[in-house]
Amino acid sequence: AEIKTLRAVQSGAGRDPSYNGQYAIPTLDEVISLAKAKSIETGRSISMPPQNSSGVTLNAANSVTLARMVLIPVFLLVLLVDWPSWLPASELLYQVRPWIAAGVFGLLAATDGVDGYLARSRNEVTTFGKFLDPLADKLLVTAALLALIETDVLPAWIAFVIISREFIVSGLRMVASAEGTVIAASWYGKLKTVLQIAAILLFIVKDSYALESLGPEVFLWAQAISWTVMGAAVVMTIASMVDYFINAKTVLVGPWSGSPSIAADVERESALDDDLDAGDAT
Repeated sequence: AEIKTLRAVQSGAGRDPSYNGQYAIPTLDEVISLAKAKSIETGRSISMPPQNSSGVTLNAANSVTLARMVLIPVFLLVLLVDWPSWLPASELLYQVRPWIAAGVFGLLAATDGVDGYLARSRNEVTTFGKFLDPLADKLLVTAALLALIETDVLPAWIAFVIISREFIVSGLRMVASAEGTVIAASWYGKLKTVLQIAAILLFIVKDSYALESLGPEVFLWAQAISWTVMGAAVVMTIASMVDYFINAKTVLVGPWSGSPSIAADVERESALDDDLDAGDAT
């Protein structure tokens, strides 16, 4: 539908005498006006997505993703900053602070599924959302890992392994994209994400006063479960990275011609020329 609308707009621009025979890229207002005119002519309604001042599509899914990014500092403040002693029941708040931080982190992590559902169910998948969603996920996990290091709960090498994996896989995806190859996400990556979220939640609360007050046996079980889940998360982090390399082996060994991307660009330019010629002929 987007391709048909774009072609209709291009054809309309080609017939518009205000262009003086020159094919120029119309402005946003001109595109909207031509699309509306085309919808009246064909009897079909064309819905325009809401736009912000910069022209970036800001739909419900992208708004949820942006909210997740904006609220990351709130999670860090709750977990790291000492609360004022003059607050009512400050001692109680100090004791439950890890649980409040875990609740905030869990809520932010859950929004990852919300924005994906909104984008798919409302047919509002955008390029901006594809860029923003994984970025928000990486920022949230990185912020939580660094906060755990700051509180002397997590060894730095674990955070290094997890964060390094994200850099490596992102670089691999960029290389594959340059070669016209798409590396689909596997169940390794999905399981890795679930284990990382669960491990971070456990590490936030494993040394809390609430668990200590339940007795040494419960406290030791909490420690054992937390480290087991974190170990599984590290293993799956490495395994998912290896899986990406296996799936991208054709990209890594070459040839690095970039021919699929070039061919696609040539085909798009040829189709655009054909549409413009057709508009000129009419």
